[in-house]
Amino acid sequence: MSRWRPPSPSSTAIITREGFEKLKAELDHLWHTLRPEVVKALAAAAAEGDRSENAEYTYRKKQLGEIDRRVRYLSKRIPALKVAEGAPADRTAVFFGARIELENVDSGDTAIYRIVGPDETDAKAGWISVDSPLARAVLKKRVDDEFEAELPGGRTRFAIVSVEY
Repeated sequence: MSRWRPPSPSSTAIITREGFEKLKAELDHLWHTLRPEVVKALAAAAAEGDRSENAEYTYRKKQLGEIDRRVRYLSKRIPALKVAEGAPADRTAVFFGARIELENVDSGDTAIYRIVGPDETDAKAGWISVDSPLARAVLKKRVDDEFEAELPGGRTRFAIVSVEY
């Protein structure tokens, strides 16, 4: 018997134009390039004989399952996404797509983030999800506003240094 878990909250279905094009390109690459290569390799491995001791066959089956799982996800997710085009009318406030510079009030450290959809987050590039605690706390704030965000390290105070689109 398995343990019941409540369904995870659905992520916001909004994305930038660049992120949308990237997801479409990934789906196209998986479906038209990578999957046919793996299917050919799987057929070649299956032709070698006994499948119970065939590591290549096992690996290719697993790889094909991963590709199919990602293709299914992208095929459902892409039509559900709404592309956010252009900048908002009020460019002085923080909204989706904004590139913001924040200063930690306590330490004085600054960091630059871009608020993007959950499907295109990239920690190294400083792209944070609109669903993240920091992004939710900063939305609709303006330059020089101070706010608090509940982060994994505890409650932190930030000040907005700049907002760009």
